[in-house]
Amino acid sequence: MTVRDIVILGSTGSIGTQAIDLVRANPDRFRVVGLTAGGSNPELFEAQVAEFAPAFSGLGEEASTEAAGRECDVVLNGITGAVGLRPTLAALDAGNTLALANKESLIMGGALVTGRAKPGQVVPVDSEHSALAQCLRAGTQAEVRRLVLTASGGPFRGRSRDDLAEVTVEEALDHPTWSMGPVITINSATLVNKGLEVIEAHLLFDIPFDRIEVVVHPTSDVHSMVEFTDGSTVLQASPPTMMIPIALGLSWPDRVPDSAPAYDWSKARSWDFFPLDDEAFPAVSLARTAGEQGGTAPAVYNAANEECVEAFRTGRLRFVDIIPTVAAVLAAHDVRSSEHLTVDDVLAADAWARAETASRIQPS
Repeated sequence: MTVRDIVILGSTGSIGTQAIDLVRANPDRFRVVGLTAGGSNPELFEAQVAEFAPAFSGLGEEASTEAAGRECDVVLNGITGAVGLRPTLAALDAGNTLALANKESLIMGGALVTGRAKPGQVVPVDSEHSALAQCLRAGTQAEVRRLVLTASGGPFRGRSRDDLAEVTVEEALDHPTWSMGPVITINSATLVNKGLEVIEAHLLFDIPFDRIEVVVHPTSDVHSMVEFTDGSTVLQASPPTMMIPIALGLSWPDRVPDSAPAYDWSKARSWDFFPLDDEAFPAVSLARTAGEQGGTAPAVYNAANEECVEAFRTGRLRFVDIIPTVAAVLAAHDVRSSEHLTVDDVLAADAWARAETASRIQPS
């Protein structure tokens, strides 16, 4: 078995620490040659560097960009937010396989990212997109009728829009099935995360938006599905865990034995599915609008949301006002098309959206 040299970006975050656990459990498969982090947990980062003694390590966006471009087999981009864009592009330009958990960089960059990626160079690490990639092995691209993304519905599933008016930060952070960082947890509560994933699925698998659907599945056992033209639906299921998609991201197309516990099929279980309530949770519909506009629109959607989430966390914006604020910012944006789009264009749109969003939110 050949040992893969891996670079982990965002090594102290949720994805990064789980990846490191996987490396510890499989020293015959993986060798850490690069580690970077944002700097929020320097003690943990120092301990990781001391344990693995990588050839390169550093804190910050520049360090992550440099690490992503170094010679290795796989770069795991586990960074959160827009700062993951330059490292994503650096990994692709260097010819490294990119295990992508930083969905924001793909969504912001759009054609800028997909245009640089060679076939098979990007391996999705989001549980939903990893599931789709696995299901797509069952047929050809021409045989795919639609992609079906599953959503847990978050902590507020079943509530009406009026019921969401007084939601607290603590309630929004209490996700029923997943343990994640605060931003992605709140994004799951608003369903912005699912909206971002619709755009991501379109970009990863080249399927039109009108053939990508979202269904609510509260237990998060089925991670996504592919419906084929003959009426067959192939799904990928496992108990809720990120270890399987992380392991596949690092080892694709091979599986890593015992990455996570499997089901005990001797016990009774049932899985339920419900339609998405677009009225109470309009984030997915708004994401489709941004995705269909393309160009800089998805970057604006993402940046405006990040600013709104921070405002909600600090008591400056109600939960129920997050998506209307994002929609207002998106409507005010003069979209630059995907043609001849540059990194500077994307980052400028990101900066504009943050400033525009801040101007619409009460100061603390």
